[in-house]
Amino acid sequence: MIQNSGRPSLSGNPLQAARLIEEAGRCVACGLCVPHCPTYRKTLNEADSPRGRIFMMAALLEQRLPLSPEVLQHLDLCLTCRACENACPSKVRYGWLVDGMRTWLEPQRQRPSSQQRLRRVAFETLRHPQRLKGAGWLLWAYQKSGLQQLVRKSGLLAAIGLKQPEALLPTLQKTRDLHGIHAASGVPRGTVALFLGCVAQLTDAPTLSAAIFILNRLGYSVDVPHAQTCCGALHQHNGALDIALALANENQRAFSIPGIQAILHAASGCAATLAEQAPPLPAPLLDISTFLNQAQGWEQVKLAPLEHAIAVHEPCSSRNVLHDRSAAYQLLQHIPGARILPLAGNDQCCGAAGSYALAQPEMADLLLRDKIEAIKASGARIIATSNPGCAMHLVAGLRAEGMAIEVLHPASLIARQMGYENA
Repeated sequence: MIQNSGRPSLSGNPLQAARLIEEAGRCVACGLCVPHCPTYRKTLNEADSPRGRIFMMAALLEQRLPLSPEVLQHLDLCLTCRACENACPSKVRYGWLVDGMRTWLEPQRQRPSSQQRLRRVAFETLRHPQRLKGAGWLLWAYQKSGLQQLVRKSGLLAAIGLKQPEALLPTLQKTRDLHGIHAASGVPRGTVALFLGCVAQLTDAPTLSAAIFILNRLGYSVDVPHAQTCCGALHQHNGALDIALALANENQRAFSIPGIQAILHAASGCAATLAEQAPPLPAPLLDISTFLNQAQGWEQVKLAPLEHAIAVHEPCSSRNVLHDRSAAYQLLQHIPGARILPLAGNDQCCGAAGSYALAQPEMADLLLRDKIEAIKASGARIIATSNPGCAMHLVAGLRAEGMAIEVLHPASLIARQMGYENA
């Protein structure tokens, strides 16, 4: 819904509007981006392409186009996968443009009061990841007690509109506090910091623990600062750039740790946001796989062989923002006997896209189906991905198909082959 059926007001921040108009004006409408857009490929509607959306954004900002629910839907259907940026000869900052436009339009939206409250609670909870601990314990008990199976069979989830979000839940483990310093074992080789993220502490804790395990075994101490917070991606992509900036400042202070070699992450979506934020982080930000490929100490560890095909899913944030596609493949080569192959269709988004799968479930499901078909055709028994949101989305799709295929972070798989039991 929108506040009125007229044109958006330009009184809020004329300077920001001018910057957005200038960036949109850099598009020469060549159309090279269009065939790379996942939503356009599904709808074949120009309004669901980057070129079409840029036209609409410029027209809205210049008050040549009335704001309507239809226009908002075309803009909201964008995944912000940024595949278009790789194809753009003019190097239009499409992701920056969409995020800025969503923030610009947010005051024009008239959300139901219940949605407004949920939005505020979600944003505040993500700003304070420690608040997720209570939810984590409740969800763990929900799964462990058998209540989850009863609720799923009852049809209650569908009745209250929670069937699709609940289906994304991974199997949770009891959470443990990872903050503090984890000392290296063996020959000390330095200290790194680890970014945990917010939701990942709840849904992807085994990967974070696995990363610490590998680093310690190779001789690296790991500093996990207590003061770190959410990366701000969900805020930034949902019209709350002010909160995202505040979180960037908090993380900049939290990771101002003397003597660290790098700040490592295990979630490409978080890293894509952190890498482009201002102020920049005080140490190099590296994917855990990238750092491990450069790390010393591999001669001290032994990995068990794995005679399986491992298909690598490349998240959009890795391909299109971080431009680091090879790290996972290189790291997985440490596993004796494993056959590492790319998942077909890696140039197309899986549909997870942060909170997109919750906000746009129909399009997310269409894109997910393509990935499931690619997984079936791959013959792989394990899917490796460096994005926890993509992993949850893929697991939900595989579960719905009754397919017993694991989806793991590359670091989790490496740790398992090193003998780590919780990976």
